[in-house]
Amino acid sequence: MPEYFHGYAVVGLVAVVGAVFVAVAFAAGRLLRPVVPTPEKLMVYECGVDPVGEGWAHTQVRYYLYAFLYVIFAVDAIFLFPWATVFAGEGFGGTTLVEMFVFLGLLSVGLLYAYKKGVLTWT
Repeated sequence: MPEYFHGYAVVGLVAVVGAVFVAVAFAAGRLLRPVVPTPEKLMVYECGVDPVGEGWAHTQVRYYLYAFLYVIFAVDAIFLFPWATVFAGEGFGGTTLVEMFVFLGLLSVGLLYAYKKGVLTWT
């Protein structure tokens, strides 16, 4: 039984060491940096240009929709690679094929819904 938990102990130890390393780095940065606030340092930085006008900007929703569709298909690609590996194994062919077609069918229904709603038309 102790050998079973050895792998978890190593992962836990690495996580603790990583958390301590980050905490020490933040603490060292806070202790070593100079703190001299000036009005210029407290002003909002906008690409090297002094900010003018209000701080609110209107962004088109369609950009988020395209980004969301990209994320969906990126996740689809991530799931296709392990599926191809498992599909090549013994005894997984039919079941794995049906599961992937169900997954791709759900994505296709979502894409068809987005197309019918007019999300994919750029105006």
